[in-house]
Amino acid sequence: MNTSSRRTLKTALTAAATAGLLAAGASAASAHVHVTPDSTAAGSTSVLTFSFAHGCDGSPTTGIAISLPAELDDATPTAHPGWEVKKVTEKLDAPKKLESGTTITERTSKIVYTAKTPLPDGIRDTLQVQVKVPAAEGKTLAFPVLQTCEKGKTDWAQVPAAGQDDHDLESPAPTFTVTAASADGDGHGAAAAHEVAAEPASATSSDGGSAAAGWTGLVAGLLGLVAGGAALLRTRKQKN
Repeated sequence: MNTSSRRTLKTALTAAATAGLLAAGASAASAHVHVTPDSTAAGSTSVLTFSFAHGCDGSPTTGIAISLPAELDDATPTAHPGWEVKKVTEKLDAPKKLESGTTITERTSKIVYTAKTPLPDGIRDTLQVQVKVPAAEGKTLAFPVLQTCEKGKTDWAQVPAAGQDDHDLESPAPTFTVTAASADGDGHGAAAAHEVAAEPASATSSDGGSAAAGWTGLVAGLLGLVAGGAALLRTRKQKN
């Protein structure tokens, strides 16, 4: 094997190894349970979307139990086709007085989703829970998730220490950080208004782009027709 061939083979092997490592990293990351809040503003009403796409070492998922942080007193789960859902409560060590003036002696500690039919490994699904974000700007809220499967389970409950990256953890808990309260007092409402306002602009832009593309195609077709006619006339003149 000559030097050039050896270099080519080495390059190919290096590229293949790199691709393999990237694929492994992507697979590990996608195996996590993630949470996406539609608002992180303190005091806002937020819908938390928990997403997952893998079972337990390939085994189909049968249940997802979402634990609520101590800062939350209640949560409203969203009904989801193919899943049964229930709220689990716990007694408080001492009565707690809410901002509304109401005193509670227990809180919702977990939202448990149970699959009517086990979800196969490699199939993505999302489950949603609505909460009132506490007035704790800068606080990171963790939502440990216990994923049960036909064979085995995974407890997504690890919380990174100060200065530690959650990507370094084997089974990190889904988290998000509370941000400053929004000007209108409800970040969820502001986000919804923004989406509604943005939709017509997006649709107008799309229609305008389609119209422009149509006129461009028509002009190009006419130019091609004129060019073809001119070429035909030149051919006839040369024959005459």
